[in-house]
Amino acid sequence: MKKIFAGLLLSASFAFASAQTISFDKTTFDYGTVKLGDDGHRVFTVKNTGDKPLIISKVKAGCGCTTPEVTTEPIMPGKTTQLKVGYDTKIAGPFVKIIEVYSNDPENGRAVINIKGTVDADAKAIPATKVMPAAAVKKD
Repeated sequence: MKKIFAGLLLSASFAFASAQTISFDKTTFDYGTVKLGDDGHRVFTVKNTGDKPLIISKVKAGCGCTTPEVTTEPIMPGKTTQLKVGYDTKIAGPFVKIIEVYSNDPENGRAVINIKGTVDADAKAIPATKVMPAAAVKKD
């Protein structure tokens, strides 16, 4: 009887272990201090560390100043995808925001990642059109 029970327990643990599993390269992205109007886009890497396809069903930002983007295509076992997060850097001051990631991971169906930083109101971003290419700079 003990052998049967142990066998059933072992089989159940294998069945439970064979699933899709979400993991992130980091759970918090620290922007540091950025200039007012700078590019607020950053990227998290999402990996499926399980052995079945991982499906991200929804990504939800904590407010309208944060815009997450991710593919709805299944992430195959061992593969990665990018979760792009944009923050509105026209809002000056410190920020801490959460992004909820919903998937078919049986253990972690709702994962939370964070962004944080400070937008410096005193500094102005240099528009990309005003930056001179290195080749155009005269050398003496």
